[in-house]
Amino acid sequence: MIRVTDLRKSFGDVKAVQGVSFNADDGKITGLLGPNGAGKSTTLRTLYTVLKPDSGTATIDGVDVVTDSLAARARIGSLPHGSGLYPHLTARENIAYYARLYEMPPDTIDAAVQTVIDQLDINDFADRRTKGFSQGQRTKVSLARALVHGPQNILLDEPSNGLDVMATRSLRERIRELKAAGKCVLFSSHVMQEVAALCDEIVIIAAGQVALHDTTDGIRRATGCDDLEEAFVKAIGMVEPVS
Repeated sequence: MIRVTDLRKSFGDVKAVQGVSFNADDGKITGLLGPNGAGKSTTLRTLYTVLKPDSGTATIDGVDVVTDSLAARARIGSLPHGSGLYPHLTARENIAYYARLYEMPPDTIDAAVQTVIDQLDINDFADRRTKGFSQGQRTKVSLARALVHGPQNILLDEPSNGLDVMATRSLRERIRELKAAGKCVLFSSHVMQEVAALCDEIVIIAAGQVALHDTTDGIRRATGCDDLEEAFVKAIGMVEPVS
């Protein structure tokens, strides 16, 4: 479970996150939805301990991401925006390297790597160097790295960006499988249709603030809009930037 309370982060004069609060529960898919520059990626980067907040708190299964960042990091699998694969390593080697970084017992690594390779249908290119991989192949390998240690919490930053239709469908199926396994899945997007297709709850962020946090039906009711895209636009308009 992920808890975020009054999270704030600025970069110079840019107030990227201004008091964001929400919970993401186990066994649910929670979406961070907002326009580009809304603060989604900054929020996720804080959760996976790349950034330290200026104030506020965030916990992963009760572990504070600032005061006990290593323990928090062990409880998450993250797919940041951009794959960051090592191009001269094979897909299998990339995944195994992350398994070692997560300090998995050495005698369990090979089996764990093969398990995620099977789950994500990577076998056809598992032993090829990742240089020259398609966007879909890179995303699959990056997701495998995030899942190899069996984390309870999965954080995905615009995971379908650049994927074709078939790769997107495959990714969505895997996200649903993670939910069915009782995992906490939190992912960001700026595409309302994608979030609506997957999420149990949606956190709409605009200008670094939470505009609405509800189910799709709850968002419709709160905005008075039957069309989700119109509801999204109206929700964003409810937020007044903090000076």
